[in-house]
Amino acid sequence: MMVFIVLIIGVSLVLDFTIGPSGLSLSSLWQTLVSPESVDAGTRVIVWDIRLPYALMAVVIGLSLGLAGAEMQTILNNPLASPSTLGVAQAAAFGAALAIVSGIGIPGVPDQWFISANAFIFALLAALVLDTITRWTRVATSGVVLFGIALVFTFEALVSMMQFIATEDTLQGLVLWTMGSLARATWIKLGVMLLVFAAIFPISMMNSWRLTALRLGEDRAISFGIDVRRLRLGTLLRISILAALAVAFVGPIAFIGLIAPHIARMMFGEDHRFYLPASALIGALVLSMASIASKNLIPGVVIPVGIVTALVGVPFFLSIILRHRANI
Repeated sequence: MMVFIVLIIGVSLVLDFTIGPSGLSLSSLWQTLVSPESVDAGTRVIVWDIRLPYALMAVVIGLSLGLAGAEMQTILNNPLASPSTLGVAQAAAFGAALAIVSGIGIPGVPDQWFISANAFIFALLAALVLDTITRWTRVATSGVVLFGIALVFTFEALVSMMQFIATEDTLQGLVLWTMGSLARATWIKLGVMLLVFAAIFPISMMNSWRLTALRLGEDRAISFGIDVRRLRLGTLLRISILAALAVAFVGPIAFIGLIAPHIARMMFGEDHRFYLPASALIGALVLSMASIASKNLIPGVVIPVGIVTALVGVPFFLSIILRHRANI
């Protein structure tokens, strides 16, 4: 089944690469890939600097958010948990908004990289706050979710304040950033995101049996000799890094970390040896398909992919609430 999902991702990746407002033919795209020196500079830029990083980034971001969402739902034992639920994505959005509106930068550092770095720092700060709450207050997992929701509203209010005080020039950039767009993809960002995912995924798989045991109940996991507290903190750190980097590079993209784990659970069950990679792959597939849809909903216009995932995710979110209303 996973091989089939990988094949579908491959097809979706090719479609995402070939579709775009520039109107390049398949033969032109192929020629640019195999012999870039034989085409004009404009075509090379479109293919190598825009379309290819764009399509590949959709897959890598989807992998990261799908994995993060699956682990988060496990450690919090909550079907509504996702990177956006705990305020990590919103904190990153505020960090970016603060950098955009303030206009502060570092000499020699491109503004886009400074904005991404600021978003990453604030996302990790939010994760650190959650870690401190978990470590020192010993609240239940439901309490962590509620505190995360409080962070969501807090940072959303701060982003709104940034929008209110922004000038006309900065307001446009801020609004576009908060929509979540793969257009910010570059080869460097893609490489960083891929390396981080490649480093974190094996660690997640090494903890897969512990996470499976945790799904049986905290008491059962403890009886197996698992340090549940350490497991939760380590998992929260991995989730925070993946979510923070994703938001820092492409902006907030909602619901991928919510949709993918539920589909993976329905298809592969609770065994995390299969559930975690399946959730990552489904996240990649969903975001890649959303990227294709973002180029086709309005002819000649590429809609920010965050809008598409939100439109798809809201009905899914409501269906989860109705199915799990007794446990939420």
